[in-house]
Amino acid sequence: MSQAIGEGPVPSELRLSADKTTLRVSFEDGLEAEFPAELLRVESPSAEVQGHSPAERKLVPGKRLVTILSIEPVGNYAVRLVFSDGHHTGIYSWVYLDELARNKDEVWRAYLDRLQAAGLSRDLA
Repeated sequence: MSQAIGEGPVPSELRLSADKTTLRVSFEDGLEAEFPAELLRVESPSAEVQGHSPAERKLVPGKRLVTILSIEPVGNYAVRLVFSDGHHTGIYSWVYLDELARNKDEVWRAYLDRLQAAGLSRDLA
């Protein structure tokens, strides 16, 4: 489904930190969020991570030190992030980034809880 111009969230700025570990997103409505590269990687909207149904969702451990190598525009509705571990298939729509910004703390806590329950670590094994 395409997003019509003027509908939904629109970022006014995307800024990658000098060390490539944090992406700052500012939206036209005033919402601002800083995303650790690790969070963006483990919550990638790609089929590789999300699967094709909730039952297929993958838990991605060992990404504490991942960085964002580049940000590539996808039309006028999203960006593709290229990560230092080679992952590059997630398309981060403005809607997805807006939702993630609004729920970042809960998403992060749920990720940490899933890691702990699985006996996995944010660090490489």
